[in-house]
Amino acid sequence: MRLTIIGGGGFRVPLVYRALHAAGGVWSTATVTLHDADPARARVIGSVLAGLAAAGDAGDGPWPEVRQADDLDEALRGADFVFCAIRVGGVAGRVRDERVPLAAGVLGQETTGAGGVLYGLRTVPVALRIAERVRAVAPGAWVVNFSNPAGMVTEAMSSVLGHRVIGICDSPLGLVRRASRAAGVDPARVRFSYLGLNHLGWLTSLTHEGRDLLPELLADDAALASFEEGRLFGGEWLRVLGALPNEYLHHYYFRRESLRAATEATQTRGELLAAQQSAFYEAAAAAPERAPALWENARLAREESYLAEGRAASGGWQRDAADLEGGGYEGVALAVMRAIAEDTHTRLILNVRNGGAVPELPPSAVIETVCETSAEGAHPVPCTTPGLAELGLMLQVKASERATIEAAATGSATAALRALALHPLVDSPSTAAQILHAAHQPA
Repeated sequence: MRLTIIGGGGFRVPLVYRALHAAGGVWSTATVTLHDADPARARVIGSVLAGLAAAGDAGDGPWPEVRQADDLDEALRGADFVFCAIRVGGVAGRVRDERVPLAAGVLGQETTGAGGVLYGLRTVPVALRIAERVRAVAPGAWVVNFSNPAGMVTEAMSSVLGHRVIGICDSPLGLVRRASRAAGVDPARVRFSYLGLNHLGWLTSLTHEGRDLLPELLADDAALASFEEGRLFGGEWLRVLGALPNEYLHHYYFRRESLRAATEATQTRGELLAAQQSAFYEAAAAAPERAPALWENARLAREESYLAEGRAASGGWQRDAADLEGGGYEGVALAVMRAIAEDTHTRLILNVRNGGAVPELPPSAVIETVCETSAEGAHPVPCTTPGLAELGLMLQVKASERATIEAAATGSATAALRALALHPLVDSPSTAAQILHAAHQPA
């Protein structure tokens, strides 16, 4: 089994490496090729992986072989799976995506609202070039896209690769796990319905032994207070919705509170991560033998700060220990690979082409929903019909996403303005124009 990671110098790559080792069999004997636009970062991550393997007990079984490739085509040749995990513009780009909208009086966030549009404008052209090289050099490979904004980037890549690109996010399945535990059942034994777009979806049923547990969970304030989304949104609003929203919907439902928390914060999450990761990469490059320990410390600090602005806006609280242990997106990625390679017909929440799952959206639009995943790829299963409010948000955000893809692919300034102005978290065309102008100024 050959896995290529584009963005192989990314901070979360060791999570994937550990998951492959833990899976055993062909996964622990896979060959992992790292490729990154910054080879120095890839070498640092390579030292983390080497340290993880060296620290393993003899009885733990093999660890995947790791290779480095500076040339993209070289990295892709012979790959069975390609992970696309790029951050175009680096963490410094993320900081601008957050600060420029905040200066204009609207939320700045990596994947949502104006920040997500700005990030997409930079990322989509690079993702399209990667997709074209995959089609030319490794046409039999499956591409698993981690790159944010995940739904938008997956949709752009699907214009080249069709159904052979699948977008993943750990938020929806994390929501299922947390809701299941709050309802007192094993997450592995539930069925669920989930529908929306990436970072804009709703859990609408949670079934155990033929009984939907969601209505009882929504009625139980104590149970809701035991997990992240229940605390973020509060029982009163969740009962109004009749569903459990993805955590990122806090930015939409509580936009004033989210904007206030972001404005009052001493630093954005991007600024925090920039400081953390700069320190990690510098220290690990200077002392490769300490790289695994340095990485683990930085990982915990990163997880503790996740969605801190949302927690601040909803009263302030710490993340649960279970959510700091990992097992997120790397678990989803491994599940996708196993389902395809082993033809297991596994149900996962993924970003795939709509087909006819939501008739109001174009068939080629990428949605995030429950999919059956097998050797044939990932395909949506029949799902509940979204309500008018949910559908309205989906349509408006999808219009913004598609305009972003058009602008990134063609260089159209008109499409870029349309992408920002149509987004529900940007409140006027003049604000959109102000953000676009500021984003194009030298840093």
